[in-house]
Amino acid sequence: MGAGWEWDETLFAGTAPYYRRGRLPYAPGLAGALAGALRLDGRGRLLDVGCGPGTVALGLAHLFAEIVGVDPDGGMLAEAEREATEVGVADRSRWVRARAEELPAGLGTFTVAVFAQSFHWMDRDLVAATVRELLGPGGALVHVSDLKSETRSSEGLPHPAVPQAAVDELVRRYLGPVRRAGRGVLTHGTPGGEAEVFRRAGFHGPDRHVVPGGQALERTVDDVVAGVFSMSFSAPHLFGTGRDDFEAELRRLLSAASPSGRFSERQPSTEVFVWWRDADGLSRRS
Repeated sequence: MGAGWEWDETLFAGTAPYYRRGRLPYAPGLAGALAGALRLDGRGRLLDVGCGPGTVALGLAHLFAEIVGVDPDGGMLAEAEREATEVGVADRSRWVRARAEELPAGLGTFTVAVFAQSFHWMDRDLVAATVRELLGPGGALVHVSDLKSETRSSEGLPHPAVPQAAVDELVRRYLGPVRRAGRGVLTHGTPGGEAEVFRRAGFHGPDRHVVPGGQALERTVDDVVAGVFSMSFSAPHLFGTGRDDFEAELRRLLSAASPSGRFSERQPSTEVFVWWRDADGLSRRS
């Protein structure tokens, strides 16, 4: 992470109950794209580092014999365990409370390790090198994120767009102009340059895949409120005694923007980079 910020356990404190409802989903073709790119067949083991409530790991569970999610937030893991039971994969899933920098011994060897919009919160060089040691021969590290370069048009959608600029301004009015992150702030945002980090750790590649989005999503006021409270920079605890006032003002803002209480958004596309543990990974997977 950047200078002036250190990870602490409050980073996502209180966000877990809002996460699954509030966050926009990854593009619906993600599992199929990974199955093809990695030739997944229901065997092997998946390690999801910074798994949150298990969104990605559970969406890929049918492609592996076992999934293991690691996250430092107990609330997130409780949500993951609950969802694993609901979808019938509790017997093939394991949820470990730990920081990525302190991955416990005994996790075993994995076919695939995935980071889904989590890698930027970590000591990236240390974690990348550690994860490479956990991958078996021919294993792959997969970095997943929304496609940041696309413009998602609201043209032709049945409901108004979420007034994101106004929501962001309201958050700044309560929490200040510099992005919050746990007990600290991110003056310069989160770091990029993942490619160089993975190369330094000895990975080969990458293969880049874009899973197209663009589908129309309908969102309610409750969904949008949950989305705000699911973010590290607007986690519920950051508002202190002003939390209820903030939520009431947010709901008034949203109701004014859409009296029906409905909003429309375009599904983001998903960008995937596959990095191979071994130099021959590309030739053997092509």
